[in-house]
Amino acid sequence: MPSDTAPDQPFICGLDATLRVVAGKWKPLILFFLFSGPKRYGELKRCVRGVSDKMLIQQLKELESDGIIKRTDYQEIPPRVDYAATPLGLSLAEAMAPLCNWGDAHRDSIAAALARRKQARPDRP
Repeated sequence: MPSDTAPDQPFICGLDATLRVVAGKWKPLILFFLFSGPKRYGELKRCVRGVSDKMLIQQLKELESDGIIKRTDYQEIPPRVDYAATPLGLSLAEAMAPLCNWGDAHRDSIAAALARRKQARPDRP
């Protein structure tokens, strides 16, 4: 599937373009949870377990900048803001669904492989 792209092209292929948008540990999870509908910040924080506030805010800003999610500020007191996937974000979430299905189907094998890796390298988390 390699493509013959000119050196001035920003991406090697479509996968390269996609990975530039969803690169990182948290962006795919954020998008996964927004696929079902808008969420407020606190709700997203509870869904995406283990993410720090700083990292969640950074990832949300990047996804918003890339047009994948939309931030709505209701200009209320107390402040109320929610995040939702845009049509572009929903199409990306749909494209990621087979990866979710693969992970669900192979959860036990993946857990075993990660455990073996951890045993082989006990100095790494």
